[in-house]
Amino acid sequence: MVAEVLEHLEPARGGVFVDCTVGLGGHARALLEAGASRLIGLDRDPGALAAAAETLREYGDRVELVHGDYRRLDELLDARGIPAVDGVLADLGVSSMQLDQPGRGFSFKRDEPLDMRMDTTAGPTAADAIRDADERTLGGVIYEFGEERHARRIARAIVEGRMRAPVETTGRLAEIVRRAVPRRGYSRIDPATRTFQAIRIWVNRELEGLDAFLTQAVRRLCPGGRIVVITFHSLEDRIVKHTFRALQSGGETGLTIRTKRPVVPSEAEVERNSRARSAKLRAAERRTA
Repeated sequence: MVAEVLEHLEPARGGVFVDCTVGLGGHARALLEAGASRLIGLDRDPGALAAAAETLREYGDRVELVHGDYRRLDELLDARGIPAVDGVLADLGVSSMQLDQPGRGFSFKRDEPLDMRMDTTAGPTAADAIRDADERTLGGVIYEFGEERHARRIARAIVEGRMRAPVETTGRLAEIVRRAVPRRGYSRIDPATRTFQAIRIWVNRELEGLDAFLTQAVRRLCPGGRIVVITFHSLEDRIVKHTFRALQSGGETGLTIRTKRPVVPSEAEVERNSRARSAKLRAAERRTA
């Protein structure tokens, strides 16, 4: 959704922009080409930062790439002496690079170690989390983050399965889930999809602190500064929607929501990239300091 990002952030105004999930650097490059004076690119994934460094090499000192969690935005900007910014972009969720890169464990299309960490330098892997969680916790995670109606059956099957042998690969987890989910005719998605999504969100704490991050980001905007958030999950989108509304109605930040309804990708974009199908973009502007 590059065109939509540029429309709402308007980098032609110049100034400092923060790409909170820089990934491969595609959005960041578009912002710089369109006129952003300086770009701070954050990412939890060291591999993504290395790829972004190649993508953005030509922009030299206009770009600073930082290994860090966007939820520490205040701390990361303070460390660089940046009191306010002109635009913030957060493209949430797992990236195509992470899904496609062998060995990361995000996808059940390959049988590989069950890792799923966005930041491979810290925290427990998905295999660790599954090994240590009780059945009730697993069921709650799969139900809440995966919106999976068979969550209890799946959690029970995982616990029973790990008693026979550790659940340490994507293939083994997917097999357990598929056996636990009742089959009733054709299904557009693999039965393991929602469970993998739920465990990924859980391991990376993707919803934790999202509302606090949005509040930080809005308060860091200078007058006329804008924020754009792209989500791929209904729970993420709900948090963004309600946080923007609360900040706007509170009046303290002078926030005005620019998107009455979430912007969705065009049919042409979905045709080019089927993973964009569930994307929703919301934007807001800080009118006053």
